[in-house]
Amino acid sequence: MSIKVSQLTKVYGSQKAINDISFEVKRGDILGFLGPNGAGKSTTMKIATSFIPPSQGTVEVEGIDVTKDAIGVRKQIGYLPEHNPLYLDMYVHEYLALIGELHSLKGKKLKERVSEMVTLCGLTVEQNKKIGTLSKGYRQRVGLAQALIHDPSVLILDEPTTGLDPNQLVEIRHLIKEISKDKTVILSTHIMQEVKALCNRVIIINAGSIVADDTVDNLTGSQHVLRVELQESVSLEALSAFGTVTAISESIYEIAHSSKEDLRPKVFELAKQNDWVILSMQQNEKDLEQVFRNLTKQSDVGDL
Repeated sequence: MSIKVSQLTKVYGSQKAINDISFEVKRGDILGFLGPNGAGKSTTMKIATSFIPPSQGTVEVEGIDVTKDAIGVRKQIGYLPEHNPLYLDMYVHEYLALIGELHSLKGKKLKERVSEMVTLCGLTVEQNKKIGTLSKGYRQRVGLAQALIHDPSVLILDEPTTGLDPNQLVEIRHLIKEISKDKTVILSTHIMQEVKALCNRVIIINAGSIVADDTVDNLTGSQHVLRVELQESVSLEALSAFGTVTAISESIYEIAHSSKEDLRPKVFELAKQNDWVILSMQQNEKDLEQVFRNLTKQSDVGDL
C-alpha cells in the first residue's frame, strides 16, 4: 500500500482531534478526503507529512514510518496547500529550479525536471513570466509543478480548484487525472462536484472518526431524496416515517430514502391529513452533498 494509517489518534489537551482511525490507499487511487471544519482532516494530513507526531497509532508512506524517518517520508510526498505560497517576483522556470534544488536536484537532472514539469503542467508559454503576473489558474499549475518536481509517489492536494473559473477547472481536473496514473493522490476539498469528477474513492471524517469509506457510486447510487417545500414549518418527526429527514430551511425538508417507490403521493396524503400547504415536491437521486450532510451533522468549530 502507498499509504497505511493504523489506529491513528491525536489528542490536544482533553480534545481528541483524531480518534483511532485506520485506512489504506493504493497507488493509482484518487482519494477524496472530506469532512466539515474541525473534523480532523488537517491533523491527519499534518501527521502523514511528518509535520506533527501522532499521540497513538502509526502512519506509513511507501513503507516508511512517519515518526521514524521524517525526511524519507517527505521525499515521497508532494504537497499543494490551500493557500498556494509562491514567490510572486520570481519567474516560473526560476522558481521551479529553486524548488528542485531544495530537493537536491542538480545540473542536467534539474534542467530536465524543470522542463518536464513546464510541459506536463501546461506552463510552456508562461515559463518566462513572473508568477505575480499569472492568473489564478496558472498559479495553481505552478503549485502543482513544484509539488511534482522531485517526482514524489504521493501527492496531497488541499482545495486545489478553489477560485478557478469553469475552463480552469476542466484543465486542472484533467491534469490531476493524468498525474494519478502512476501516483497516489489525496484530495481534500469542500466542493462535492470535484470529488465526483475526480475521485474513485471517498473517506468522510467527522469529529475525529471515519463515518464513510467507499466509492461515490456506492455512497449515492441506491439513495433518493424527496425535497418538500411547505408553507409553514413542521416537526422533523412528522416526516421521519418516510426516511432520514434534514431541514434545509425553516419550511424546506429533504427526505433521504432507499425505497424505489415514489413517496410524493404518501407525503401529499400526510399533508392533507395535517392541513399542510405543499408549495413544491421534487424527487432526485441522493447526491454526495446530501450524504455528507447526513453523516456530518455537527457545529462548525474550525478545522483541526
